[in-house]
Amino acid sequence: QVQLVESGGGSVQAGGSLRLSCAASGYSYGTGCMTWFRQAPGKEREGVAAIYTSGTFWHTDSVRGRFTISRDNAKSTVYLQMNKLKPEDTAIYYCAYKGRYCTDGSWSAASGYEYWGQGTQVTVSS
Repeated sequence: QVQLVESGGGSVQAGGSLRLSCAASGYSYGTGCMTWFRQAPGKEREGVAAIYTSGTFWHTDSVRGRFTISRDNAKSTVYLQMNKLKPEDTAIYYCAYKGRYCTDGSWSAASGYEYWGQGTQVTVSS
């Protein structure tokens, strides 16, 4: 059984930083696509950043240059370093996994992911 456990959320002021962690277990870590999504109240779930087995990564336009996805294979953990946070970054952040490749056109489609964490709240105040 694949399990994903997020941590690191919290409340910060605009301009601050947070680092989210997603600890994975129950599958052959290192294969497939690990992705961070977020969902704000009243909005659809949005792909934020993804990293594939090969190390290739993607970031959505609104966070590029501020957020960075990375992975530590020894710890089976994926991170999302979030800098220069803005109030519009406020959302519940989820990590998700699929045991298949990511592509430019597929990494941000939530329907393609089989496993999800429980989410962690990020609140950015102005």
